[in-house]
Amino acid sequence: MPLKTVSGRHADPRKGRGAGINPEGRFEKERRDAFDDGWNTPADEPRALKTAVTAERVASIIARNDSPDIPFTQSINPYQGCEHGCPYCYARPSHAYRSLSPGIDFETRLFAKVNAAEKLTEELAKPAYRPRVISLGANTDPYQPIEREWKVTRGLLQVLAECDHPVCIVTKNAMVERDLDLLAPMARKNLVRVFVSLNNLDHGLARRLEPRCSAPARRLLAMKRLSEAGVPVGVLVAPVIPFLTDDRIEAVLEAAWEHGARRAGYVVLRLPWEVKDIFREWLERHYPLKAKHVMSRVHEMRGGRDNDPDFGSRMRGSGELAKLVGERFRKACERLGFDSGRMHRVAELDATRFTPPSASGQRSLF
Repeated sequence: MPLKTVSGRHADPRKGRGAGINPEGRFEKERRDAFDDGWNTPADEPRALKTAVTAERVASIIARNDSPDIPFTQSINPYQGCEHGCPYCYARPSHAYRSLSPGIDFETRLFAKVNAAEKLTEELAKPAYRPRVISLGANTDPYQPIEREWKVTRGLLQVLAECDHPVCIVTKNAMVERDLDLLAPMARKNLVRVFVSLNNLDHGLARRLEPRCSAPARRLLAMKRLSEAGVPVGVLVAPVIPFLTDDRIEAVLEAAWEHGARRAGYVVLRLPWEVKDIFREWLERHYPLKAKHVMSRVHEMRGGRDNDPDFGSRMRGSGELAKLVGERFRKACERLGFDSGRMHRVAELDATRFTPPSASGQRSLF
């Protein structure tokens, strides 16, 4: 279908979005393909993609895992889907469980867990609950743009702060600064760490790769403000993408150090399930001359495949190129002074202060 022409140029409805396709999820039995019927009527003209948010009440809120690749066992995702629109996002396939596409649907049809704080209070109040660090942002970003209106993340932080419960946050959005009134007091009790995800400093590349995230310079400023407020902050160089961001590792680490980050981690590009097709389409659209080279290097780090799901190698990759990336990261961290051990160092956060909600002044739910 031809795109609508404005002032001699095509108005692409995908502008400001990461995915350019909307493939069916892996559980769908039918497939839908767009085609040009030749009429080119106004109703057929592509429209700008708007974000739709559905309020959702969930039965539980804490997700648990025993993966050896990540340093936490508990996590909370305030939202399903993510408006940031990163085409490489490994969380995209989760939309298939809702019979929605991991493509455009994932970044335009979102779900806000509006009773998240209430459910968290219930779960923390259970006699059998034992406090362990909770990660916010393990799947979708807790500070994606819709958080401004819905404030689900802030509600969760208020509960955690009142209970003196340790938390680790990962985000690509400078909106995390909004909650410094909660984070700074928690930091003084050794209850919080914030990691800002940043894989390059090129605003042009970032605008295409992470269309609705904060700009790189703005993320660096957020690191600085968090650090100045006493909140321990780190940088997550992720994902490392061959021929696109792999040459920026040292520059990102240097800039992050200058802005107060003192911990660092990295992850090599992962392309599970439907993500590989979404990322390939993005590559062909934005970097057609590099696309084959990028995927060739991805295969080199993934044992000849688009993705390696195995524990121990899925985050870091394998082969000589992956080893080289790891060595560069390690040497840069050593030169600058970063703590690049276990990324979150969650064991260092204090879980001994925890006071269950029923004894911490919060109202009973019953």
